[in-house]
Amino acid sequence: MEWFDTHAHLSYADLSENLPQWLETAAAAGVTRVVAIGTDLASSRASVALAQAYSQAAVQVWAAVGIHPNESAKAASGDWEAICELARQDRVVALGETGLDLYWDDAPLAVQQENFRRHLAHSVATGLPVVIHSRDCDAEILAALREFSAAAPLRGVMHSFTGSWETARECLDLGLMISFAGMATYKNAAAIREVAGQVPADRLLIETDCPFLTPHPHRGQRPNHPAMVVHTGRCLAVVRNISERQLAAETTANACRLFGVS
Repeated sequence: MEWFDTHAHLSYADLSENLPQWLETAAAAGVTRVVAIGTDLASSRASVALAQAYSQAAVQVWAAVGIHPNESAKAASGDWEAICELARQDRVVALGETGLDLYWDDAPLAVQQENFRRHLAHSVATGLPVVIHSRDCDAEILAALREFSAAAPLRGVMHSFTGSWETARECLDLGLMISFAGMATYKNAAAIREVAGQVPADRLLIETDCPFLTPHPHRGQRPNHPAMVVHTGRCLAVVRNISERQLAAETTANACRLFGVS
């Protein structure tokens, strides 16, 4: 049984200071693949370096490079061009984390939207899937996705999904996959689990979003780490009335297909 953590912030200090230990723990739990996520130029560079360093390890690491919406106002001139250069590097399999966020007030919406459109346009141009963050802005996210899907098919994932089934269904119709993180395991997250139960088997992913969102039964502990993806997988297997082995096989196959890895 092999698990794929599709979204991990391995370059964050909570994990990077003891990363060999965390990846050893992940391997013992059956996690064989991880995508390290960039949120700005520095973390994108670090994620690429980690992916290249762990290309032949027991837990293989790949990288996504991008500028998070909450980092978009801080990006310096030339950062986006540098991200595009990084996207050509070996072991880079996605663009992101990008998207929109109206929960925090870290960047004006117009700046976030311009940043998001850059990622979407580069995804269409390169074929790299896009990793999408959405918080309190489903309507704005869907408007941008509709705009780009009119010109070309979309490839990507709605990460750590917490939206409604109506939003999920439109994202699926637009060609995206849906990923669930530790929040799906929380006692008060019945609505998230209900959505997770309806996502088609060939469009479902799981993730940790570590070092954040530690799943039940370890909620509140820091850091979350890639081995914890197993708890989310087990929870969704119960929700979907299938075995853990089937859930692991389906989500791993989906992730490999999306990111073009084996």
